[in-house]
Amino acid sequence: MPTVVRIGPYRIGFWSREPNEPPHVHVRRERCRAKYWLEPFVEFADSRGFAQHELTVIRAIIESHRERLLEAWHEYFGEA
Repeated sequence: MPTVVRIGPYRIGFWSREPNEPPHVHVRRERCRAKYWLEPFVEFADSRGFAQHELTVIRAIIESHRERLLEAWHEYFGEA
């Protein structure tokens, strides 16, 4: 998983074998995982292991880094 942002215990990036899905990121912390869509806005997709209050914090982190995450996605998958 190419990591784009690492903040505190959270590792945020994308799987390199998912080019056919819309831009999104995966968040990992220990055994917890979550997925958020990046377009047309940050939207929760699913999670396993994170408490609801933590998902709110994670969403805020993703929103504040959304442009950087989208740039990394498009650069990696060669999309404009």
